[in-house]
Amino acid sequence: MSEPSAARSPAKASARWLAVILGLVAFAVLIALGTWQVQRLQWKEALLATITERSHSAPLPLSEIEAKFAATGDVDYWPVTVTGEFLHGGERHFFATHQGDAGYFVYTPMRLPDGRFVLVNRGFVPYDLKDPHKRERGEVEGQVTVVGLARNPLAEKPSSLVPDNDLAKNIFFWKDRDAMAATAGLPADAKLVPFFIDADKTPNPGGLPIGGVTIIDLPNDHLQYAVTWYGLAAALAGVLGMWLWRSRRKAG
Repeated sequence: MSEPSAARSPAKASARWLAVILGLVAFAVLIALGTWQVQRLQWKEALLATITERSHSAPLPLSEIEAKFAATGDVDYWPVTVTGEFLHGGERHFFATHQGDAGYFVYTPMRLPDGRFVLVNRGFVPYDLKDPHKRERGEVEGQVTVVGLARNPLAEKPSSLVPDNDLAKNIFFWKDRDAMAATAGLPADAKLVPFFIDADKTPNPGGLPIGGVTIIDLPNDHLQYAVTWYGLAAALAGVLGMWLWRSRRKAG
């Protein structure tokens, strides 16, 4: 009977080593995930600090924000002031929610004194008020001055899960600045400011659109995620260590 027992002993040893190797691989993966979340935490904290610093600074003229964009390609959340005339017939509608209601952010081309155009997110309108004829008081005429936040354009659709923009129905699911401009009825040779402007919460006539819709408080759960991954790694190490200790006791 000693031969079968001897034959099983190497098999058990091999299984034990395989379990150890798999456990170590899982431990390394959990540690890597925790470390990645720590790195994401540092990145998010730096981003939030930048957003806070920028968004609380005094508004700058459009020309200064354009100079920043030309130098760095990043003007997100810089306060800006711009003067021009809205072309309400070119409204583009971005599907969005605001304070629990479904509807649209209204992106309207503004013609600048130098003949160029900039797309201004004037704010939110409820789903059933997408038609501008239902909110004519908010379609202000003549030259106006808007104070808001500059927003970087998107180079591409942010995710394959995001639906394609429905240009025929004027419903945008991602902020394709070029497509918005191309379908807004602007002149063929129109020159466009290379970023958006989100208007502040200064009330519009009739109350719509509702401005000040820029989300500034970005979620920051990376510390919680890091603790979770590191905690799982510690638990795995404890379980693996206890299993090895018991295995050695039995073998002894």
